[in-house]
Amino acid sequence: MKIVVLDAMTLGEDIDLSPLYEQGDVVLFDYTEPDKTAERIKDADIVVTNKVVINREHMEKAGNLKLICVAATGYNNIDIPATLELGIVATNVKGYSTESVAQYVFANLLFVMNSIEGYRNDIARGQWQKSPVFTLLTHPIYELKGKTLGIIGYGNIGRRVAQIANAFGMNVLVAKRPGVDYKDDFRVDLEYLLKQSDVVSIHTPLTEETENLITLDRLKMMKQSAILINAARGGIVNEDDLYVALKNRIISYAIVDVLSQEPPSPGCKLFELDNIVITPHIAWTSKEARQKLLDGIVDNIIKFKLGKIKEIQLTS
Repeated sequence: MKIVVLDAMTLGEDIDLSPLYEQGDVVLFDYTEPDKTAERIKDADIVVTNKVVINREHMEKAGNLKLICVAATGYNNIDIPATLELGIVATNVKGYSTESVAQYVFANLLFVMNSIEGYRNDIARGQWQKSPVFTLLTHPIYELKGKTLGIIGYGNIGRRVAQIANAFGMNVLVAKRPGVDYKDDFRVDLEYLLKQSDVVSIHTPLTEETENLITLDRLKMMKQSAILINAARGGIVNEDDLYVALKNRIISYAIVDVLSQEPPSPGCKLFELDNIVITPHIAWTSKEARQKLLDGIVDNIIKFKLGKIKEIQLTS
């Protein structure tokens, strides 16, 4: 079988790809521009893609295509109705990035709560060296214990974030997601969560219900001292509104790993601010997570070959 990987750069160069090579003749492309997709998959039996879009036209021109492996949990880049009509199996991988994303949340939260950047800059300017006492108290440091963490999205990642928060002695609130009917009774209304939380961390999928979920009106509900973390999907937070909220100190700080446009344009206004940490969609990218992702792809291919996956198998 011919296996074509359309955006191998997203897997990195430091993981073991040999299990994939054991499954067929593998062709790797670092990345694929939209006008090259059809040509590259035209004779492929299996296609692996993270973010490269595969639409109906691509599938119809790929006469041998039997399986599309999404190298991610989200599969909005695949025309799912077309796969069903054309008899092409689509699979994704879930659960591979739970530890990586949870670690990212607290690494950056602690970075902010401990004023690491401020103290690093002070030392670079020689302020500690000139201090008449043994320490500097030029920036505030806050403990996580006793603070309230609000979680929007309570899947594997949200639950892991809650576990770590509990270990720090934080109080945890979990929001009801708009459009979802819950049977449990521990979740709270989103508005209540926003008003009560010192930190709000987003881990929900991007859907019609969650697009622009966090607007200026909802940011105004938050404490002025609050920190907003988005390590889920760009588009859940309205970026123009977030800019206004941060610029005017409506909230204290934001930690953002995802944007609505990736890569962003050089003129993104959020880059101008000094009360935001922006990282390039890396929360999921620990070496261990990427290896789990590759192994999950290989497992899907093996199951497909054995006839254990005969129709679309996607989990969120």
